[in-house]
This record gives sequence, C-alpha cells and structure tokens, in this order.
Amino acid sequence: MKMMKCNEVGGACNKEFYGETFEEIARQSKEHAMEMINLGDKDHINAMDKMGELMKDSKNLDKWMGERKEIFDSRKSELIQIK
Repeated sequence: MKMMKCNEVGGACNKEFYGETFEEIARQSKEHAMEMINLGDKDHINAMDKMGELMKDSKNLDKWMGERKEIFDSRKSELIQIK
C-alpha cells in the first residue's frame, strides 16, 4: 500500500490517502476535495479552481496526472496499520 497527501495530488492539506493504485488515491482525493468544498473550505476551493484551469487543456492535464502517477509509482509500498 502506498500513501500520498492531499497537497501532492492537487489538494490543499496534508490529509493522507492510501491505496494500491494511483487511481485509488485519486478517487479518495476527489471525494475529500468535494467534502471540503461542501464545507466551504477556502483552501480546497482555491485548489479545485486551479485544477479546473488545468483541466481546460487536456495536454497539460495529462502531463500533470502523469507526473503525479510517477510520484506514486516511485513510492515504496508500506505496511500500514489502519486505525
């Protein structure tokens, strides 16, 4: 299992997401972002606005996502104890 933080996948905080694949992490990140936006968290709203700008150009988005996936792939799997 690997870990990435919210701010490593385009978010605004240090919340940790765990998954076997980058797609699992991305899904958790999206769910978290929507929750925080619904709570009115300005930092996450700003981060989502930046992501929205990035999504306007598919080449830039693909490059950005590829870079994040490379970060995930470079991480070593960890044994974690989920509380």
